[in-house]
Amino acid sequence: MTEAIAKNELAQMFAGAAMKVREAHPYLSQLDSVAGDGDHGITMLRVVECMEQTVHHDSSNNLSTLLRDTGWCVMGVDGGASSALLGTFLKGMGDVTIDEKSMDCRNMANAFEAGLRAVAKISPAQPGDKTMMDALCPAVSAFRAAAAGGKNVEQAMEDAATAAQTGADSTKNFAARFGRAKFLQEKALGCPDAGAVSIALLFSGFSSGLAQERKS
Repeated sequence: MTEAIAKNELAQMFAGAAMKVREAHPYLSQLDSVAGDGDHGITMLRVVECMEQTVHHDSSNNLSTLLRDTGWCVMGVDGGASSALLGTFLKGMGDVTIDEKSMDCRNMANAFEAGLRAVAKISPAQPGDKTMMDALCPAVSAFRAAAAGGKNVEQAMEDAATAAQTGADSTKNFAARFGRAKFLQEKALGCPDAGAVSIALLFSGFSSGLAQERKS
């Protein structure tokens, strides 16, 4: 079982997330076409490319530095609010004080919560508003609960991935309150939010990436 995250585990997490997004990016664009430009899948491909490239090419083994650098890279992706919010989340994760080269489950929970706080500073969206927050908030809460319960990073990430997926699925039942989708109101009912689905894919990839690292 994975007890702590170091650079290699972070690379595997990002690789797992990239794999999930590459497989699902046409679906993400399809979801986005309901109320947006239909380019969310392409944006997410660029986001995960940034994540993979930064962790592989950055010479630092300091996880805070790696996360901040990754966040800045993602924020530079031309993709509207999604890349800005995801970049802010990753950069915010790097703003916590952690051991230079690794973090345990509680450290990771602190990092996720710091990332969520950073996003909350620039977005007023809350769970129930049909946004990425519907998946991100429960994922972070589930990870914290798992850490507090004594689970290791791999187990906590599985819980977070499950919570993110449940949150993304729930957006089918919500009317959007932000972005272009808010003008559709009930017309978007029955269709999950593309941003929330993307968060679920990222956490699913984080989880599978850690599981793959354990096997290797």
